[in-house]
Amino acid sequence: MVDQQPFPRPQGRLDAHTGQRYVTHSDGAPPLPPPGGYRGAARPRGAALVGGPPVAGAPIALAPARVRPSLFAWIAFSAAAAFALTLVVMLVFGAVHALYSAAVIALQLLVVGALVAALFSPRGRTLGAWGLAIALLLNVGTVGALAAMRTTAHGLEAQQKTEQERHQEAFPGVAGEDASTTLARPSLEEVRTLWDQISSEIRTELTDRFGYTWTPAPAEDIRPERNGYGGESMLVRYTSTTWSTNEALDDYDTKLAVLDTIDDVLARHDWWELYAFNDPASGMDPDLLEKFYGSDDPRTQVAWEWYTEDPSGAIAFYASIVDLSNDPDGEWTADRQVQHDKTGEPIEGLRISFYAERLLKDSDREEFERRMAEY
Repeated sequence: MVDQQPFPRPQGRLDAHTGQRYVTHSDGAPPLPPPGGYRGAARPRGAALVGGPPVAGAPIALAPARVRPSLFAWIAFSAAAAFALTLVVMLVFGAVHALYSAAVIALQLLVVGALVAALFSPRGRTLGAWGLAIALLLNVGTVGALAAMRTTAHGLEAQQKTEQERHQEAFPGVAGEDASTTLARPSLEEVRTLWDQISSEIRTELTDRFGYTWTPAPAEDIRPERNGYGGESMLVRYTSTTWSTNEALDDYDTKLAVLDTIDDVLARHDWWELYAFNDPASGMDPDLLEKFYGSDDPRTQVAWEWYTEDPSGAIAFYASIVDLSNDPDGEWTADRQVQHDKTGEPIEGLRISFYAERLLKDSDREEFERRMAEY
């Protein structure tokens, strides 16, 4: 006989939304989804359907290693950058005439060829592309066009000047100085002849007394004078050939004796007595003395500088001494070596020279007078 249960089995509580029943002990469970699932729900596809937790020991995919540019790519890129910089420098300094030379164009073709070759290498494509961008931006064509625009701008500016402005620009003298003052000054040829005479006397005296030998360097320098109205005058600025001793002067008393000898020669030509810029008695600030001459004490200075003028004040005479035994750090020595490499002058010793401004050549005297008569 089967025992009947005293109470019927509960059928479960109906869900308020779906009408389905929960199983026993399902109180608090979320409601069952409606037929067909929730709207917008999607099942994972592809690998997600069969995927699972990663298997222990399985290889892990790594990010690809960064490709470093090759040496050839760096060389090609550097050549492109250097060539572009060279073109800009040529533009700035007005060397436009050299832009279209065969050498520059051939060099540009070599640079472009190297950049194109770099593009065919996986390790050179990035730098090759950057180099080509630079080459496309700065090349003979674009820089030449910029130069032409600048030249045109200058030409337009010149065309916009009035007749009076162009007339003043052609002034043969210097603004503020009349023709009689210019003509009363010694000519270029007279100053050059006087320098040959005085420098010869000084060199002879010092060679006889101290045994010095000489080097004519730096060479003579003649530059045109600006006229003060935006143009060039017919006058020139003259720096004589500098005569330099091949021997060093490193004794204080010897330096004074050398300069006294020079003073005696100049006195015979009625020049003023030499004046020492490097001497503290000149009134120059000690800091400036140290900056310009290496020390504020003449006994330990690297450089001495003495100066005087002829009676007319038109010609200046300079005598300078460089004593590198007073240069323990070698800073002055390095600068003097650069100057020696440039001009051939000795790196230390005595140097003498002439300097004069606003000189007229004898051959230009008649033309100068004729042109000045128009002003």
